[in-house]
Amino acid sequence: MDRLIYVAMSGAKNSELRQATIANNLANVTTPGFRAELAAARAVPALGGPGLGTRAYVLQQTPGADMSPGVFQQTGRDLDVAVKGQGWLTIQTPTGEAYTRNGSFQIDSAGLLKTGAGEIVQGENGPLTIPENNRASIGIDGTVTAIDVQNPTQSVEVGKLKLVNPANDQLEKGLDGLFRLRSGEPAQTDPAVQLASGGIEGSNVNSVEQLVNMISTQRHFDLQVKLLQTAEQNSRSASSIMSLNG
Repeated sequence: MDRLIYVAMSGAKNSELRQATIANNLANVTTPGFRAELAAARAVPALGGPGLGTRAYVLQQTPGADMSPGVFQQTGRDLDVAVKGQGWLTIQTPTGEAYTRNGSFQIDSAGLLKTGAGEIVQGENGPLTIPENNRASIGIDGTVTAIDVQNPTQSVEVGKLKLVNPANDQLEKGLDGLFRLRSGEPAQTDPAVQLASGGIEGSNVNSVEQLVNMISTQRHFDLQVKLLQTAEQNSRSASSIMSLNG
C-alpha cells in the first residue's frame, strides 16, 4: 500500500513533466534547426528514515535530444544556410559560445550578422560585420563575402563562420534551445563542416509521433490517479474492517 501511494503520486507528477516536454516539442515543430527533446522516467528508492524502505519514487529525466537532421527547406535567401550532415553554427550569448542548427541570419542596423533571435553570429576571428550598401553571400565553407549593391563586381571577404562538430555526447541542450559543451569550453573549428546556402534546416520534430506520445502520457497520468483512488478506497476498507473487529 505504502509503495503504491508513492509510486503513483510521483508517477502522476512526472507524467505532467513529460507532457511539458512534449508540448515544447510541438510548439517548435516549425522552428528552424530545432532538436526534439527526449524524456524518460525511472524508479528510485526513497532514503532518509525508518519506514522509507517500502517507498519508491518515479524520477523524470531528460537523457538528451534527438540529433537526427531535419528536412532542408529552400528559401532563396542569401542569408539562409543549413549545415550539411554533422556540424553546428556558432553564436555568441551573454554566457559565452553556443551552438545551433538554425541558419536563418539577418544584418542589423550596425551591419552585424545576427540570428533571427538577435544573437551575434560568431566568426572564426570574432563577429562578422557587413559594410553599408553591401549584401552578404555565404559560401559552402562558411566564407562570408560582402558584395557592393551598386557594383556587384566588387566584393570583399569579411570573414568566415565558425563551424564546429563536437561529439554529441559532449553537448547539452539549454533551456533556450541552444547547445553548449558540457565542459563549458568553446569548441574547436572543424574545416570539414560544410553548408548549403539558400535554405534552412527544418525542425526534426515528428508532430504525429509527439501527438501520439501526448495521448499516451495523458492515459498514463489517468492511470496513476486511479491507482491513488484505489489506494484510498483500500485504506478506507481496511479502517472499516479494523473498527468492526474492535
